[in-house]
Amino acid sequence: MRYQIITVMSKPILHLKNASIFQQESLVLSDINLDIYEGDFMYLIGKTGSGKSSLMKTLYGDLPLVKGEGSIVGFDLSTLKEKDIPFLRRKLGIVFQDFKLLNDRNIHDNLSFVLKATGWKDSSKIKAKIDEVLEKVGMKTKGFKMPFQISGGEQQRVAIARALLNDPEMILADEPTGNLDPNTSLEVMSVLEEINKTGKTILMATHDYALILKYPHKTIKCDGERIFEVV
Repeated sequence: MRYQIITVMSKPILHLKNASIFQQESLVLSDINLDIYEGDFMYLIGKTGSGKSSLMKTLYGDLPLVKGEGSIVGFDLSTLKEKDIPFLRRKLGIVFQDFKLLNDRNIHDNLSFVLKATGWKDSSKIKAKIDEVLEKVGMKTKGFKMPFQISGGEQQRVAIARALLNDPEMILADEPTGNLDPNTSLEVMSVLEEINKTGKTILMATHDYALILKYPHKTIKCDGERIFEVV
């Protein structure tokens, strides 16, 4: 008896087809075709002003997708309503260049604030979740410290921990090492690598080519209003 082997392709966690990105009336990127699958780690590179951040903003609902097809973590970007954006962002972990920590409260309370804002009520579960994510980024003993009492690299680790709080399906990291020195950048990158090894999907915008050389992954480039894969 002969058996036919059928390979089933998983559905992409991020899918863009003939998509164009606009900032108000200005075309930033056009004819984007991109698929990212669960567990992928992909770099997004390009010069300042090439459209990296505009693409990221479209993916987390800050800019509307007005032309082409797009879906991310089960949400259709072309039909995304404003009321749906908070639910989209709970399924995404977003890491920014400038940390965006609240300076009037300690690390634990920064993370507790996010959990409570997204519907967590049980204080013991909140504490356990905060301990879990801080341990993942090597910051479990620093929860009592204020943001200004820790280094930039440690603040970014906390920002990554914050992104992990609601078990996101995908992490969008927009220049996460942009404000850090080379050694600290490597430390933060190693944290992202470990998170990716657990199966988390990561799209990271960066202009740090030293990181790309040290931690090679599939890379796409924004240039001349287009996106193409770097071979």
